[in-house]
This record gives sequence, C-alpha cells and structure tokens, in this order.
Amino acid sequence: MPYKSLRHFIQTLESSGELIRVKEFVSPVLEVTEIADRVVKSGGKALLFENNGSQFPILILAFAGDRRMNLALGLTDLDEAGQMIDKLVKEFMGPREHFLDKLRLLPALQEISSWMPKTIKGRGACQEVVMDKPDLTRLPVLTCWPYDGGPFITLPCVHTRNPENHTRNLGMYRMQVYGPDLTGMHWHMHKGSAFHYQLYKKAGQRMPVSVTLGGDPVYTFAATAPLPENLDEYLFAGFLRKKKVEMVKCLTNDLEVPSDADFVIEGYVDTSEDLILEGPFGDHTGFYSLAGMFPRFHVTCITHRKDAVYPATVVGIPPQEDAWIGKATERIFLSPIKLSVVPELCDMHMPPEGVFHNIVLASIYKQYPGQAVKVMSSLWGAGQMMFNKIMAIVGAGASLTDYKQLARLISSNTDPVEDIHFIQGPVDILDHSSRRYGFGSKIGLDATVKTSEERTDSPVRGAPYIDEEGIMSAIPAITSANTDLIQDGISVIVLSINKTRQAEVRDIAKQINEGGYIRNVSFIVFADHLLDVRNLSTLCWIVANNLDPMRDCFYTEQSNGSKYPVLFADGTMKNHESDHFAREWPNVIVMDPKTILTIDSRWNSLGLGSLIPSPSLQFKSLVLNDGAIASPLQAG
Repeated sequence: MPYKSLRHFIQTLESSGELIRVKEFVSPVLEVTEIADRVVKSGGKALLFENNGSQFPILILAFAGDRRMNLALGLTDLDEAGQMIDKLVKEFMGPREHFLDKLRLLPALQEISSWMPKTIKGRGACQEVVMDKPDLTRLPVLTCWPYDGGPFITLPCVHTRNPENHTRNLGMYRMQVYGPDLTGMHWHMHKGSAFHYQLYKKAGQRMPVSVTLGGDPVYTFAATAPLPENLDEYLFAGFLRKKKVEMVKCLTNDLEVPSDADFVIEGYVDTSEDLILEGPFGDHTGFYSLAGMFPRFHVTCITHRKDAVYPATVVGIPPQEDAWIGKATERIFLSPIKLSVVPELCDMHMPPEGVFHNIVLASIYKQYPGQAVKVMSSLWGAGQMMFNKIMAIVGAGASLTDYKQLARLISSNTDPVEDIHFIQGPVDILDHSSRRYGFGSKIGLDATVKTSEERTDSPVRGAPYIDEEGIMSAIPAITSANTDLIQDGISVIVLSINKTRQAEVRDIAKQINEGGYIRNVSFIVFADHLLDVRNLSTLCWIVANNLDPMRDCFYTEQSNGSKYPVLFADGTMKNHESDHFAREWPNVIVMDPKTILTIDSRWNSLGLGSLIPSPSLQFKSLVLNDGAIASPLQAG
C-alpha cells in the first residue's frame, strides 16, 4: 500500500499499536539517542518526539521491528518482495516461441510501466512552505553521541545525476551540519554519488544535489538498497509500493524529488572547493568513524510540507534500527542474487552482530568439488557484498539463524587448515581494522560436506583437551577462558588476554601449541581482557570488527614444518606499540554519564513504561579514554 505522506505512515503505526507519542520535552542533543537506544534494545515501539525545541516532531525507530518493516514496505512478509521479483524475471526469461506467448508478456510490461516515476507539473506538497532564507538549524537535527563532530542528518535521501548519461542516483549518506546553509557530504568512494562527484570534478563543473527527508517510507529503504548502478531507485520504490512515484522539479536546481516528501534541501557541491573535515561520528559498526575530509554541500533552498515530520535514526552498538533495514535487504535481494550471481544459493543471512557486511552466512545446493569456494568468490564480487570480511558456506538444509546448531556444523565440517580461504580486496571505509583505508582482506570457511576429490582422507580428531589451570599459570597474559562452546560440541575456545608487548599474541599461540595446553580444538579466538568472553553476542560484534583476516588469522608450525591443525584469530584491538598498526583506532560508542542520569531521572514522565537501564552501562569498560580515538597513531 503506498503512503500519501509520512504522517499517513505514522497513523498506520499508531493504529497498529506500533508507536508511542512522547509529549514531554526531549532534546535532540544526545537525549533522543539515549532514549531510542534503550527502547530499540528492549524491543520497544517507534517514537514520535512532539516536543523537541523545534516546530517539527521527530520520528525515530519507525523501521525497528519486523512488523514495522513490513508495514513500511507494504508487505505481509519480507520474502514476499523477493518472490515477486523472482516471478517477474521468470516471466521474461521463459521461452517465447509463438505470437500468443509474446502477447502474454503485455500485462507484465504494463505493470512495470505503471511503476516508472513520473514528473508532474507545478509544485508538490513538499514545496508548500519555502523558507525565506534556508536555515538547517530550524530542523531538529540530532547530535547522536558524545564525541560526534556535531549534529548529523541521519536519514537523508541524497539525489544526484550522472552528468554524462543523466541517470539518477539515490543514496543515503550522513550529513554533518556546520551552519544554516552548509553540511558535509559523507559519500563513500565506492558509492554512486561519489562516482558522479568525480565526473563533475573531471569536467570542472559544479554538482547539483538535492536531499529529501520523509515521504513514503519506501523512499528511505530504496536509498539504502544495493541496486545496480543504472537501475533507478524510484522504479524500485514504485515496484514495492505498486504505484509510480510522482516527482517535482526543485526550485533552485534541475533535479527532481518526490512530491510527497516532508523536506527538500536543495543545493550544490563545488567540485573545485577544498574538502571539509567531517566527523567523528558514532557509526553503525558500534565504533566511532574518525574524522576525514569530504565535500561541502551548500544549501540554496529548503522547502517542506505544512505538516512536516522530521525522520531520524540512530546507529551504534547493535542491534539498532538499521538491523531491520539490513534484514529487509537480505530477504528482498536473495532472489536477485540467486538469479544473477549464485544460482546454487539456498539461503543467506547477515547477523546483526556482523553490522551487515562483517559476517555473512550462506547455504548452497552443492553439486561438485570446490563449489563453496566458487560461491565465496562470486559473492565477494557482487556489488556491496565486496565489503564482507567473514563468510561461512554450509550445505542446503542448515538453519542459518540457529547459531548454536550452525556453529556446531561449521566446526565439525571445517578442517582448520584445508578449508580456510583468504583473499585481499576492498573493505568498507568504516572498517577500522583494515591495514589500509578501504583495503583489507577476507576469510571464507568452507563448511560443506566434502567430496572425495576435495579430501582423500577425513581428519581424525580426538576428544578436546584443555588444561585451563596450566595455561593460566604458564601464560600470565591470559586473563580468562571461555570453554563453554566445547561442551556444546563446538570446537572453539575464547581466551582473553592483556597485551603488553610486540608480537605477544603469536608468542602465546606458539606456547599453547608447544606446551600442549589445548589439543584437538579447531579454532582459538583471542579477545581483549576488558571483554566478557562469555557474552557471545558482544564477542562476535567486537571480534568481527577488530579482525583483518589475513593479518590476524594464523597458524603455528610444528617441528617438522607442518601446521598445527588449529586456526588462531586475533580479535584484540590493535595499536602502534604492540601491533605496529599504522592507523588510529576508534573508541566504542557509549553515552556520557550525565545524559544517562538525566534520562533516568525523567523516565517516568516520558510515558515509556518501566525504567529501561542504559545499554551503555554494560559497554563502558570497553572505552579506553575520552574522545573518539581509543589508540592514537604514534610516530616511530
């Protein structure tokens, strides 16, 4: 069902029991974030902050739940859209031997044409009010986390156009607000708008940019969707809402935007202008992304609906609202990936702890030797899947969301020496652990049942042995051990260590193997001593973020030169002194104590039920010092 406006969606959420109106004053500076973080991690409802110091209510957590995500996209089930894509493609791919067969395509063609965006004459609802002088400070832009570089627009739909072929790109890139008419434009080097920027820069031209907020929630999802370069996001939005998107011309540039948006921020990027320092920003990885240089966006006009609502989101330590957007992407685009990239793909899942790209679990219909490796290569070469760092491939029939059962299957089917595969390649620029900015490595685990060609003899492994008392006594740097997974038939041990010198992690691994303290265990993971190694969700999130696989996953050698059959993974934070790490290391994101106490004291007046403790309290021990940087780069 297409929504006529963001207010229409809010009414649907409210009538479905999925929204709470907060009538007490809540500041956009840190307080909205702290409340939203508590509510999302407790499985709460969408929030509409009606009193925030501006004339515009703030809507947040509108996508943060399976039901809300389905309501936003007009679906009863997220797999429904993927099935529709699958059906549509098969209609066009089938044989057309006779004229009547071709005629049967007409309804499908007619349906597709009804989804094409259409430009209408005159002004749209998004232009009902034109600010006399554009002023972003009149919007309730959030300052999300204590060490953010300033307030950030967090749900912008950024419109650009290729200057050569005039194709449109719709993307979502955070925007730091510096003043009434200036923001940063944090588009990544891998994204469509960044490509357009380079084309304008090469041509020596100023780049028109328009940003919308609100409207049908489908637009927000379309801006995040991993679509092919030349596929119009508004065609995709029309497909989801089953109605074409009506577009209107902007007032100060030649771009087009949805007529039913809540806000339109028009402007330009001068490609000849110096970049501006943008950030830090508490990002979706759960760590701060540190300050960097990005283009300046100059605002020339701001228009909005008379009844405009300001939509926002908060990212940080998972789960956050973006986990449900990621889940929708996973389910909707599974069928297109099967059709165009990996036909043997059975299912795919990206756990929230992997913050979208860090961890990918996939099952396949295996038919021949080496097929799992082929699938890894195919997926790593498919659009935004290039950002993935850790991928595990299992056979068809395995549940990818029963993590304990899946881990048992992976550890039993994966030889730690023979079935591990590494490559180098692009990584997300937000990846703080990669050896260089935007460039790192990936690890693939082939956990399928092996054919005779892949393995002539199955390895025989005895019962796991752990001398926990002996290892703690012999290696004082080890502060604790989690051997619980062994009891569940999962061949993994986690050790927390307190690093104090160079190459200490590899030395510890060598001592473990040579001393025989741990035997017949496939995987040993190292984590920082500040981490509770029995909290597996937090452990997976931290280790996946801290890992550059080719650097941090390693073996030790036996006296005969062969590898001990155990893979070590160094999931500790890296620094210059002990690891020769050549970049600054960011801090984990937590709220400041003052804001936590303020919200605690006012909780009962907010109408949100019983007090929910701040999630930041359980993570504050992971913060090493004040500021966004945990470990600075030092010379030498």
